[in-house]
Amino acid sequence: MEVKEIKAKSILVKSKLPASDYVINCYTGCGFGCSYCYASFMGRFVGKEIQDWGNYVFAKINALELLQLELRRLKEKGKGVTVLLSSVTDPFQAAEAKYKLSEQCLVALAEYGFEGTVAILTKSPTVLKVVPILKRLKTVDVGITITSTDDKISRHFEKFAPNVTTRIETLARLHDAGIQTYAFLGPLLPHVLDEKQKIKEVLDAIYRTGTRRLFIEHINLARYIRERMLSELNDIGQLKNFYNDQSKDYREEINKEIYELLKDYDFELLYDEVLYHRDGV
Repeated sequence: MEVKEIKAKSILVKSKLPASDYVINCYTGCGFGCSYCYASFMGRFVGKEIQDWGNYVFAKINALELLQLELRRLKEKGKGVTVLLSSVTDPFQAAEAKYKLSEQCLVALAEYGFEGTVAILTKSPTVLKVVPILKRLKTVDVGITITSTDDKISRHFEKFAPNVTTRIETLARLHDAGIQTYAFLGPLLPHVLDEKQKIKEVLDAIYRTGTRRLFIEHINLARYIRERMLSELNDIGQLKNFYNDQSKDYREEINKEIYELLKDYDFELLYDEVLYHRDGV
């Protein structure tokens, strides 16, 4: 793993995502190296190839300094604004243990008196260490990515990420701590789509955490992602489903199954639909 310290030009960046106004990415690259990650395109900004994803992390060591400066530009201390940590990396990956850049940015938001929403999406139980900071913020929304209930299956696709059972436990602990949470069931992976019962097992596991908010998304199968997955996962027979996922009819069939299953729960399905996001990057 290559870890390098760099200085960024900006850290509070306007977002193109529908659910956030700004994003904070304290790292370029991600040590979790998930095979399906659309953010693997970020390598082109630091001289890396798509296939290098998971093998490098560049830490933006001036993140705190930049954020303290850039927050002053927000009107009304960010009232009505949502800031996401993070959109193209995991804010609590292993490098965070050394650099604590995401933690520093959360402290800066709290000390500034940020009036908007701080959203976090992670696969890491390290987020539990910042719960006291999260409670100092006016509005927080923490999502944990749950793609399976089987650690062995998850390891194929999320090879260096915390195992999925740990993530489920993390979601439950956040909920018990009084933090607003949601589960991100995305992307929908082949072993989950293989049969209806598999989807139900994931929904049951999420439901038991106490979390009642759910974000579901189909996989992004842009060409650069397909090529990387094929090179890394050529021993996984269900890869044909990834290609089927490009079919609108296939997605609609899966959606019907999910909507039918959701009738048995009182989840709030965020955006009121199963999302399909095809990134043209």
